[in-house]
Amino acid sequence: MDRVQRLRDELRSRDLEAVLITDTRNIRYLTGFTGSFAQVVVGPSQATVITDSRYAIQVREECPGWDARTFASPVRGIDFLRDTLTDLGLRRIGFEADTVTYAEWQRWQDSLDGIEFVPASNLMDKLRIVKDASELEAIRQACGMTEACFEYIRPLIQVGVAEMDLALEIDFYFRRQGAASAFDVIAVSGERSARPHGKPSERKLQVGDFLTLDFGAEVGGYCADITRTVVVGEASERHRIIYQAVLDAQKSAIEAMRPGKTGHEIDQIARDALAKYDMAQFFGHGLGHGLGLMVHDFGRLGQNSETVLEPNMVLTVEPGVYIEGFGGCRIEDDVLITENGAQKLTDAGNDLLVL
Repeated sequence: MDRVQRLRDELRSRDLEAVLITDTRNIRYLTGFTGSFAQVVVGPSQATVITDSRYAIQVREECPGWDARTFASPVRGIDFLRDTLTDLGLRRIGFEADTVTYAEWQRWQDSLDGIEFVPASNLMDKLRIVKDASELEAIRQACGMTEACFEYIRPLIQVGVAEMDLALEIDFYFRRQGAASAFDVIAVSGERSARPHGKPSERKLQVGDFLTLDFGAEVGGYCADITRTVVVGEASERHRIIYQAVLDAQKSAIEAMRPGKTGHEIDQIARDALAKYDMAQFFGHGLGHGLGLMVHDFGRLGQNSETVLEPNMVLTVEPGVYIEGFGGCRIEDDVLITENGAQKLTDAGNDLLVL
């Protein structure tokens, strides 16, 4: 229950007696519960998880040590929540202002008389942005499976193969390993590779294509996220220069990552490296993001990022160059911040591959 105690410490710093957690990822982080619906109440002595009858057995199995309460039809969830908060003696309670919709807040206001709901922004950020040992182990497993998937997919990258077929093979690979894709696979080739978040199509690979694959496994709820760009058949000098520019930008950024550095400082280092090739103008998105229970978890590397790097943060580093009418290249790895610098968790080889 160390995570719960850290949350209680955060509540005291905000002068909040208790908090109602409704975001499923935050609930999983606190309790281990993997169902699709739950509500968690944490206070000075309260650690209660509420769910419905669909998960009555599951909640007891996954949440040992918690006060698990379930309801069934015809009881309404809102009425059960009111009765639970009243039973716990709570009259003023914080909520996740970043994830609760206005409609949900209004429903609470209309149905839970006598209970004051206080918005609490960025409530879970500080807890989840720094990973503990069990989280790091899950992320390492997801990274290992993702690297294995790239080795599996490489022989399938051939002239005449469709982008969609490669994306499906990646997704099937993870499913066959008992895992899942952490997000929709990106597989774009030729001129379409200039679309950073392009969707796979029926376009077939041709000689001289850049092919960009962005994918990652989800293992135990935790995500990996890598991007590999290869050239199909034959690489031109332009391909090689673009690839080297992106690789230099990534290496420079990772070498500079250490506790105390800010997200915007690291982002600028990557842009400076691209500028040496006169390609910084083709890099339009941020350098990276946090990684954890969400593929875009807390923490950012970007021009406007104020994230301060700390040990045991995990972030992606993914510079790219996208030239409309020609194609694009992105190289992405997952990086753990250590006391002395940065350690790559994914390293499936970053030399230019011509397949």
